[in-house]
Amino acid sequence: MNDVAVRRANVEDALAIGAVHVAAWRSTYPGILPERYLARLSVSREASYYSTAIQTGGGVFVATVGDPGRVIGFATAGLGRGDAPAEGEIETLYVLDDYREQGAGRMLMARAAAHLAGVGCGSAYVWVLRDNPYRWFYGHLGGKPVLEKTVGWAGVTLVQTAYVWQPIDLLFA
Repeated sequence: MNDVAVRRANVEDALAIGAVHVAAWRSTYPGILPERYLARLSVSREASYYSTAIQTGGGVFVATVGDPGRVIGFATAGLGRGDAPAEGEIETLYVLDDYREQGAGRMLMARAAAHLAGVGCGSAYVWVLRDNPYRWFYGHLGGKPVLEKTVGWAGVTLVQTAYVWQPIDLLFA
């Protein structure tokens, strides 16, 4: 697959990460999130968020292709939040449409899981919108759906499913 490489993100990647975030949401969530909300997504606003996460040492990883590496996907990971169903959370995973189902997502998940294991997490989870057409991916990687909750987002009510890997090593396989 086009020589994909995965590495820890640096601040210079923030704009490209923001662009991937916006593109992925616009292609994945039509009919799930309001069109007006999707149209208002801002690459620069997302880039600012991810720049801060990178600068504060967060677990932010990018998948790149080519030389120099063009960012085609990213993942973020950190300790579980709130009443988390596992110790570590894969907070985000987004890959550009042209690179989906070619291994970049799997590589990003493995790198995020390695980061979580490195900070002492023995298990991991990810929240996925129940209507996300790509949610099958997490089950394919061995994640078990263990919990659902309702959330409000952009003026609509959505159901999320938590997929858990216990032990976290299942994501390395």
